[in-house]
Amino acid sequence: MQIEEVKSNTREQRVATHSHIRGLGLKSDGTAEPVATGFVGQENAREAAGYIVDLVKAKKMAGRAVLLTGAPGTGKTAIAYAVSQELGPKVPFCPMVGSEVYSTEIKKTEVLMENFRRAIGLRVRETKEVYEGEVTEISPEEAENPLGGYSKTVSRVVVGLKTVKGTKQLLLDPSIYEGLLKEKVAVGDVIYIESNTGAVKRVGRSDAYAAEFDLEAEEYVPLPKGDVLKKREVVQDVTLHDLDMANAKPQGGQDIISMMGQLMKPRKTEITDKLRQEINKVVNQYIEQGTAELIPGVLFIDEVHMLDIECFTYLNRALESTLSPIVILATNRGMCTIRGTEDVEAPHGIPLDLLDRLLIIRTMPYTLDEIGVILEIRAKTEGLKLDGGALRRVAEKGISSSLRYAMQLLTPAAILAKLQGREEILTADIDEAATLFFDAKTSAQLVAQQSERFLS
Repeated sequence: MQIEEVKSNTREQRVATHSHIRGLGLKSDGTAEPVATGFVGQENAREAAGYIVDLVKAKKMAGRAVLLTGAPGTGKTAIAYAVSQELGPKVPFCPMVGSEVYSTEIKKTEVLMENFRRAIGLRVRETKEVYEGEVTEISPEEAENPLGGYSKTVSRVVVGLKTVKGTKQLLLDPSIYEGLLKEKVAVGDVIYIESNTGAVKRVGRSDAYAAEFDLEAEEYVPLPKGDVLKKREVVQDVTLHDLDMANAKPQGGQDIISMMGQLMKPRKTEITDKLRQEINKVVNQYIEQGTAELIPGVLFIDEVHMLDIECFTYLNRALESTLSPIVILATNRGMCTIRGTEDVEAPHGIPLDLLDRLLIIRTMPYTLDEIGVILEIRAKTEGLKLDGGALRRVAEKGISSSLRYAMQLLTPAAILAKLQGREEILTADIDEAATLFFDAKTSAQLVAQQSERFLS
């Protein structure tokens, strides 16, 4: 008997810059582990970020902002990313770069407001009538295609649902059959169908089928109690920007003039302040009634020194708004001129009135040993093998040039090792990769030495 291994068809996730970061790596008492969840060093900065997470969870951080300052490659973006990981998957996290606000299509302040609204979530709880149970049968009934031809169309579908209390057969519209196919519903799955909208949601596999496979990748759920038709609380998570976009789209008619108007409308349109105020009123009504809950997320603005004086003034006003997310800013600049002014210098290129509102967290340069541990974690994430000498050499490159350059050397060195027929990266591979790819300091020295050969 031949046994073959079935290879998974799931798409492998791309290894990004911060793929190894899974959290802040703090102990239960709030102190930082030296090495944990992909983080190495920066204990003070991580502990401070941990207190920010606690403030956010206690809902006492709205209207405040945090500034991460430090040299390039000291983990500012990694800390902001780790804060979002700690807050959980349902809390909105909206990253942007300061230069994103400069657009030819829409105003700078509009870009900022859009991202502010993307970072504010609304959890709406509704009680709906649903048909819930374990699927016992899915029988689509076909009919002749009204458009002619040999193909047939689904005219209706019969679905059997079973609960602890009893069973029911439902005769459903063909559009609901499409929903069943989209959710990949099979016999034995626990589902619910909303009675007023016909939306289908697969909850999981019935636990009666729990011993079906040796390796179980499914989520097994118990057989629903009560009747098949019941009232159920449905929770929906949306952002305020989603509500803005849903209400800003033109609801045109079917006549030719309306259709042409929709075609001629620019693709990127600004949402008016009046519309936002109306949506805020409705949102506040929902919150007062207790049917909705506001979830302030995180807006992360990297390279904040790229913003100009107009944007900083707008940020000041936006932070005081009743509907405001937690804003985390990051910069690697020292004393520099504020953009949009002629000669006004300020720390980090941020006006002093805004700087006074910020909780400032400083990141420190990494030591040789810390860079070695970071590169070891990074190599493991990318599936690379380094011997001790190669790891030491690439860590030294990180000290002499930068951590980013050291990280970027790993993959070319792995390719060079493969060409030599080796899986493990040696010191020679690191040295050869370093001769092929220059770091910023070496490149600057070469430009200075050969300045007469370059155009000025």
